[in-house]
Amino acid sequence: MRGLLVLLLLASPALADQAVIEDASARKSGDSWSFSVTISHPDTGWDHYADGWSVNAPDGTELGYRVLAHPHENEQPFTRSLGGVVVPEGVTQVIIRAHDSVHGWSDETYTLDLP
Repeated sequence: MRGLLVLLLLASPALADQAVIEDASARKSGDSWSFSVTISHPDTGWDHYADGWSVNAPDGTELGYRVLAHPHENEQPFTRSLGGVVVPEGVTQVIIRAHDSVHGWSDETYTLDLP
């Protein structure tokens, strides 16, 4: 029975190790937008950490990308911002995607309605 439990735990999906967008906000300033995004991820160091996030139009066009230059092992969740994002006229919501150094793009996305 114990062996079966170990096999089940090893076979569990890797989703738990993907970066998750916990919250996001947007603020317009002139012709561009600033986004603040809160991410949680079980960073373990340089071998596995949340290394970026993107802001995308609903059609999938990437509007901006924020590089996360180092692990945040002792700061979870954490919030980082990205300014100067130009959102095309008529776009009323964006899709935010998180990326980590092992799994790539997370399966889950975050939809943000623009104010």
